[in-house]
Amino acid sequence: MSDNELGSFLRTRREGVTPAEVGLPTGSRRRTPGLRRAELATLAGISVEYLTRLEQGRDRNPSPQVLGALGEALRLSSADLVLLGRLAREQGAGAICRTATASPARTVRATLQALLDRLEPTPAVLLNWIGDIVGYTEGYERYARPLGLLDGSPPNVVRYVFTDERARTVYPGWERLADEQIAHLRNEAPRHDPRVTALEKELTVTAGAPFSDRLAAVPSLPARSGTDLVEHPEVGRLRLSYETLSLPEEGRRLVVHIPADEATASALDRLNGRRPGALRAVSG
Repeated sequence: MSDNELGSFLRTRREGVTPAEVGLPTGSRRRTPGLRRAELATLAGISVEYLTRLEQGRDRNPSPQVLGALGEALRLSSADLVLLGRLAREQGAGAICRTATASPARTVRATLQALLDRLEPTPAVLLNWIGDIVGYTEGYERYARPLGLLDGSPPNVVRYVFTDERARTVYPGWERLADEQIAHLRNEAPRHDPRVTALEKELTVTAGAPFSDRLAAVPSLPARSGTDLVEHPEVGRLRLSYETLSLPEEGRRLVVHIPADEATASALDRLNGRRPGALRAVSG
């Protein structure tokens, strides 16, 4: 991950806002995409020198008031404001000392296992902060094992998406899925964690540009819900909606997959060896 993600975020967002969007004249001779530093500094009520230091990573401790002013000037969405605050906290003074000491959890508490049991036969999976699969329902196993998702010891979703040749065939929307895996890794893993660093180094070599380019890009927040298309080798095309439940204190997330149409519901019933109607489609 970049050592100046806050600066990269501010610069990219500045370059993505047009003068017209903030009520400034466009002019005929602009070499800078979006807003000039001086324009953003004026809108946010800070000096150009200070904004330059923030973008270049020479100042890593903006106050909440400065962050709020920059967010308002850049017309940031609520999600981007949350991300801006997180980037500032992670790059602030002393951030390097907040390295995680505990290993990412690879066991499942009894209460979490009971929750997974109650979700049967729904495909549901528990992941830790580096993408290891640490728990799942039998419904998820029947869905995921033919895809190769449970290969490896431990199986790891990030590694599967970027290095397993089957992933691009299985997921027609692979590009978006790859973006999401990077977003989860950057937003949920402790900064400077040695296990994250090791995974990044490994995949930079084994996956190449599709991984490293995404890792170097401006960070974004992961989607917590959506719909994936899956080309399943045993039951054909599936449309699976998903909801993600975060367990931030443990550095884990629970992803629950719901059939998005009746054809998918029937296909999952066949995978589970259950009578039709065991799983019901949910749309919207």
